[in-house]
Amino acid sequence: MKDRSVPELIALALQGDEDDETAWKAIWELRTRGDDEVFEAAVRLLHSPSSCERGRGADILAQLGSPKPGPELVTRCADEILAALATEQEAAVLASMGTALGHLRDARAVPALQPLKDHPDSDVRMGVVMGMMPHRDPVAIQTLIQLSRDSDEDVRNWATFSLGSQAEDVDTPELRDALFDRLTESNIELRGEALVGLALRKDPRVLEPLRRELESSEVIVLAVEAAQALEDVSLLPLLLRLREGPGEADSYFRHVLADAIAHLEGLVR
Repeated sequence: MKDRSVPELIALALQGDEDDETAWKAIWELRTRGDDEVFEAAVRLLHSPSSCERGRGADILAQLGSPKPGPELVTRCADEILAALATEQEAAVLASMGTALGHLRDARAVPALQPLKDHPDSDVRMGVVMGMMPHRDPVAIQTLIQLSRDSDEDVRNWATFSLGSQAEDVDTPELRDALFDRLTESNIELRGEALVGLALRKDPRVLEPLRRELESSEVIVLAVEAAQALEDVSLLPLLLRLREGPGEADSYFRHVLADAIAHLEGLVR
């Protein structure tokens, strides 16, 4: 990709479907170049009659200048996406714009995306989650709380992750209750994100649900992380049982488990 011209890379970025591997390799190459030629080409795409081109324009601007874009370039990219967002109607493009604004971390994204939280397309609502994720103001948190109760499981999962561990520095009764509500989910990962979020905030209501997760036949790494974060030494025997048990676990799980055991053992001493 490094030997390709910008027009050639743009052409490759527009090929295939949204998840086309070659297209994304071209997008990453365009992002890393981060010069005026790429910026201007992406802006032209952003204002194209083609929804595919508009979406790819947002994808490129999302992380232009990676891995360390300067603040001026970030602001220029956000200016362009926010201006285009105001008139965009296509769901796929709105989703790309929401995700792009999340990467750009521009505070103006919060009021711009908040009206889309009830959009009928779940991909757009997911874009709202991504766009709100970096922000901690009350509107962003309230929007994420609403989306943690979304009808779409993926939206609920990412909103719960955003509230639980990404917004660890925010702690309100309403946020805790939103996380607690997710402990009844059938999706084990979603429950795990809620467990971690409550454990980080030392919410005592999480102890018994966490104990049940650690005693179950399938234990995921998020439950172990929650046990370490909660710092309740009564969970130590359950972690030791996991370490000595016959079940299969990958090296990452065993590494996290070892850290959690060491941490709780340190609290006992």
